[in-house]
Amino acid sequence: MNEEYDVIVLGTGLTECILSGIMSVNGKKVLHMDRNSYYGGESASITPLEDLYKRFNLPGTPPESMGRGRDWNVDLIPKFLMANGQLVKMLLYTEVTRYLDFKVIEGSFVYKGGKIYKVPSTEAEALASSLMGLFEKRRFRKFLVYVANFDENDPKTFEGVDPKKTTMRDVYKKFDLGQDVIDFTGHALALYRTDDYLDQPCQETINRIKLYSESLARYGKSPYLYPLYGLGELPQGFARLSAIYGGTYMLNKPIEEIVIENGKVVGVKSEGEVARCKQLICDPSYVSDRVTKVGQVIRVICILSHPIKNTNDANSCQIIIPQNQVNRKSGAGAALGRGNHTGKRAPGSLCPHPGVFRPGEAGLRF
Repeated sequence: MNEEYDVIVLGTGLTECILSGIMSVNGKKVLHMDRNSYYGGESASITPLEDLYKRFNLPGTPPESMGRGRDWNVDLIPKFLMANGQLVKMLLYTEVTRYLDFKVIEGSFVYKGGKIYKVPSTEAEALASSLMGLFEKRRFRKFLVYVANFDENDPKTFEGVDPKKTTMRDVYKKFDLGQDVIDFTGHALALYRTDDYLDQPCQETINRIKLYSESLARYGKSPYLYPLYGLGELPQGFARLSAIYGGTYMLNKPIEEIVIENGKVVGVKSEGEVARCKQLICDPSYVSDRVTKVGQVIRVICILSHPIKNTNDANSCQIIIPQNQVNRKSGAGAALGRGNHTGKRAPGSLCPHPGVFRPGEAGLRF
């Protein structure tokens, strides 16, 4: 380890692994270290189930009713990939997909009035949806047609809207959409956490909805993909890419000190050895004294023994809870997965992860 590297990377989260992979491909000498015994950092996939208990300092061991611990693989922070999004394009471009298997998430749903509904995102689904009345369906269909035809480089598609000045609130008024439709459009299609976007220029929101529709068109069931064996597979894929091009990886390496000389970072000390570098990249947890906390995300992992109603017994899905439906300052989302023959989770069990995005406020019931 007592060598000099072009770059040292601390932490094996997805961002850090993407950067180390790209820099190794570009000929940089890279050393990548993590204090944990697994890849993924805060976004790791934890297996066996006993390790999840240790991760959160839970007393005892999992009950026998939960089956074998090695049949479980629980993602700490599940995140779906848009099928036509930039990350998927990056995976294809770098050929990291050769190290991974993916599955299509079976559905996307939205919470309204105490019930779960399928998110309508195409003209056909809009007309068939029970979320809206007959006339609302027709208005929403016209809105989806407008979004599908919208091209920020072709003013003929604007239909009187200035995408850089007209607010999204005004676009909704143009199509006479009601509050419930606005809720699931903003939170379940455009995937905003709050309603702040309503008073901002509409261009980004329209492009977000277009991305959702284009991603849905690729595979049909939903716009989302997910690594078959958990989100932790993504950073591992980029780690393999880095290793192929000469990158060095070390897990279980406690970081004792970031070495600074004359006000400049020159290396990292671990277990009495110093690795020197020209550049250091790390996740914030390695330099907690140099970052400022500006907010927080509240998450909880729930293990259920039954499917969630009105999801067609989906093995995997996303449920969006708009802020107005629960009288909160920001919305929430739940990612749900269930065990199957792949051993992702124990058969018959479900593991949803509700996540509430708000500064300092808790209290989501699920």
